[in-house]
Amino acid sequence: MQNKFMRRPAPIVTLTTDFGWGDYYVGAMKGAILRIAPEAHLVDISHQIPSQDVLAAAFVLRHAAGEFPPGTVHLAVVDPGVGTRRRPLALHSNGHLWVGPDNGLFSFVLDRADTRIHEIARRDLGRPDPSSTFHGRDLFAPLAAHLCRGLDLAAVGPPVADPVRLAASAPCKSAGRIAGHVIHIDGFGNLVSNIAAADIAPWGPALCIRLGAHVLTQLCRTYADVEPGAPLALIGSAGLLEIAVNRGHAARQLGVQRCAALVVEKL
Repeated sequence: MQNKFMRRPAPIVTLTTDFGWGDYYVGAMKGAILRIAPEAHLVDISHQIPSQDVLAAAFVLRHAAGEFPPGTVHLAVVDPGVGTRRRPLALHSNGHLWVGPDNGLFSFVLDRADTRIHEIARRDLGRPDPSSTFHGRDLFAPLAAHLCRGLDLAAVGPPVADPVRLAASAPCKSAGRIAGHVIHIDGFGNLVSNIAAADIAPWGPALCIRLGAHVLTQLCRTYADVEPGAPLALIGSAGLLEIAVNRGHAARQLGVQRCAALVVEKL
């Protein structure tokens, strides 16, 4: 029997932005949440997203958000269109809630069968004198706080049937060949591709991986499987094929940037 004196776990709100740590923006957003929901547990996913880089934010959010328990509210503000006619959104998908601008940030959950999307139309839920340049503090943070306190998603505004989606980034597959590209470069310089482990699993570890002028012919298990300074390919923690340099920075050493083409062929 459950102890009647046990406290309910605090609602969780995660934050993902491109605000960095040098300004007051992150602190102001947290204050706006805690003023409405002082019991909320705030978790920073990242505030070091490259400025206005929606694709980078979508990648980080996708691979971090799924580790949180159901009921978590994910607040994401990477918003080049702040103050324009772009819609503010609140979503429910896979037991989680999502709040942010309608610019493709949440593309990875939009096609789930259980996803419900609503435009944030009730401005009475936000700051009474909102700034046209800081919707993170004045609109999204208060709405996230209300949702974590139990506000029904349908109460925020009308449903949305045509949310903005990022351009498709699935690799092109054919018999014995997969053509993809680099979709993320992490802080270590590792080059993360859009080719999933399941795409190449039937081929085993012997592969030909071409990235520009660089060719790798084996899939490693760890970074230390090669000598320091040597490049390698492995399946990273996101379940995606990545190119790395043991104890080095692959992006700099190989001269590769995001969106670079990557081809995997079966040997």
